Amino acid sequence: MTSETVLGVRKLTKVFPSPAGDVVVLDAIDFEVRRGERVAVTGPSGVGKSTLLYCLAGLDQPSAGEIFHDGRPLASLDADQLAAHRNRFLGFVWQLSNLLPDFTAQENVMLPLLARGESHTDAARAADRWLTEVGLAARAGHLAGELSGGEAQRTALARALVTGPQVLFADEPTGSLDAATSAELFALLERLHTAHNLTSVLATHNLALVARCDRVWRLEKGQLSQNSRPPG
Repeated sequence: MTSETVLGVRKLTKVFPSPAGDVVVLDAIDFEVRRGERVAVTGPSGVGKSTLLYCLAGLDQPSAGEIFHDGRPLASLDADQLAAHRNRFLGFVWQLSNLLPDFTAQENVMLPLLARGESHTDAARAADRWLTEVGLAARAGHLAGELSGGEAQRTALARALVTGPQVLFADEPTGSLDAATSAELFALLERLHTAHNLTSVLATHNLALVARCDRVWRLEKGQLSQNSRPPG
């Protein structure tokens, strides 16, 4: 791995037991993601794209293999260290926004900063800044349950980025949105990636989003085909 390698994987394996026998979702795969890249992970539904992202983000444990963030092995971190590392190093956006419905948009975005011990005042100021950046300044005081699907995903994106991460993971971020709203979110992801010097790893079926990425990987039968070019 070089100094430009933000994410590195060696022999990453994930196996799920089942009554019919073990299901190998990730089969000793190797890859690196360079600083500033946008990488799309594609493949059939249920093939393991989410599992791959969860392992990369330290949200799930691999069955075998090693994962490195900026050259640091995740296996070297205990649970508290890993939680602190995730809070500072990466942001994660799910297909469903996973906002707390009885909290306002501002309060949802504040949560990662409050979790790291920042003051309420500083967290609120940062949340307002990020809600403005994603075009939701006017909705900051609205409950998450009152937001549209597109607004909820933009709020989730602000929450993912409010901590100033190096890496953004997005798991089917437009999967629950209509075509027009998806296009708006694509454009926002692209702008924020560039403006904030992010490294982005996106699991998606959407060819429009795939076409915006630097590299495309296809996950199938536990293997990752690398260095595919975006279509078009």
